[in-house]
Amino acid sequence: MRRDQLEHAIRTACQIIQEREVIVVGSQAILGTYDESQLPAAATMSIEVDILPIADSNEETARLADLIEGVAGEFSPFEELHGFSIDGVDLETAVLPDGWRDRLVKVQNANTAAPAGEPRFTGWCLDKEDLCVAKLIALREKDRNFVAALLDAGLVDSDLITTRLLAVSREHPAATDRALAWLNATR
Repeated sequence: MRRDQLEHAIRTACQIIQEREVIVVGSQAILGTYDESQLPAAATMSIEVDILPIADSNEETARLADLIEGVAGEFSPFEELHGFSIDGVDLETAVLPDGWRDRLVKVQNANTAAPAGEPRFTGWCLDKEDLCVAKLIALREKDRNFVAALLDAGLVDSDLITTRLLAVSREHPAATDRALAWLNATR
């Protein structure tokens, strides 16, 4: 995936749910910090963008996520036309460290504007180390490959990831222990 595709996904998701802002929580959030030319191939392989709508309750977030999924999700005409899909997700999708909302990376430019130029939509992408925390808590093979590629390229700080993993340990001790063990083994 490319940065311009992420921007298109942000614009489309905002238009679908008629909101001005969304949060990108999946692997493509890395494109908020780096463009594809700076990233290893393993970091841009996914052809789906995980979008978390911003709402007052998780019930409303889930409803909006379903709208996104229905219009632009996997196997949709949107995916067929653009070559990537937008997955609507809710607050249960990713496990994140304390303070993650304070570190979001703003994506807003001409590519996130409606076709007439206004309004400008905003995508808030997870900070790169917070993204790695979410991936390591999930610890699927694709998540390990993603984080390993960023570590090998020197694009994320393993000590900071460790610190942030410890910020989720109270709620998910087993997953945190697995993630820390994997991270320590890669050093």
